[in-house]
Amino acid sequence: MDRDQSWQAIEQARNTLADLLSSLTEAEWDHPSLCTGWRVRDVAAHVAMAPQPPGPLTMLVEAVRARGSFHRLNHDLAVRYADSPGVDLVAELREHASSRRLPPVTNYRNILYDTLVHVQDVAIPLGHEVPMPTAAACAAAERVWTMGWPFWARRRLAGFRLYATDVAWSAGTGSREVHGRIESLLLLLTGRTVILEHLTGNGVAALTDRV
Repeated sequence: MDRDQSWQAIEQARNTLADLLSSLTEAEWDHPSLCTGWRVRDVAAHVAMAPQPPGPLTMLVEAVRARGSFHRLNHDLAVRYADSPGVDLVAELREHASSRRLPPVTNYRNILYDTLVHVQDVAIPLGHEVPMPTAAACAAAERVWTMGWPFWARRRLAGFRLYATDVAWSAGTGSREVHGRIESLLLLLTGRTVILEHLTGNGVAALTDRV
C-alpha cells in the first residue's frame, strides 16, 4: 500500500472504531480492553489523540511524570484524556478521521498498524466481530515484522514460519508452521495472545508454550 492508500485505511479504521463505540453502554466503555491495564475508553482516547497530539511542553511534563517510560507515558496520557470532563471520543474520532497530522517521532506506517490493532483491542473483548481490511492488515503486518521496538516480533517468534491463509504473506524461518488469517497474524505479531485459538499448524503448541 502506498501513502495515500494507507491514510485511507487509517481513516476507515477510525470511523469503524467510532461506529463501534457509539453503540456501547457505560459499562462497556469501562470494560478491560486487550491492552493490559487499559479500559475500552482509554484505547479510544489513545486513537483519538493521535491526530491531535499534545505539544512539546506537555509531552516533556508527561515524560517526567512517567519516569521516562514510553508505555507509562502513553497509558497515562490516554487515561487522563479519557477521563477529561465533557470529552466526546466518538465525535473526535469522526472529526479527525481524515487528518494526516502525526505525533512526533512516528510515521503513517506506524499509525496504520496502531489504529487497526486498537480497533480489535476494543472489539474482541466486547464480543464484536469487526473485519480488518486485508490489504491494510498485510501492510501493517509487514511493518511490524520488519521493525524492532516495541514488539520485537522477529525475536519473539524466531524459529516459526508464519503463513497467512487469506493473502500472499509469510514471514519467519523454521520447521514450525503457524497459519492464520492476516489479521490474526498481525495481532500475534503485536503480542495479542488471545488470538492463538484462531491459529493452526504444527507450530501452534510450541508457540503457545513460548508466549
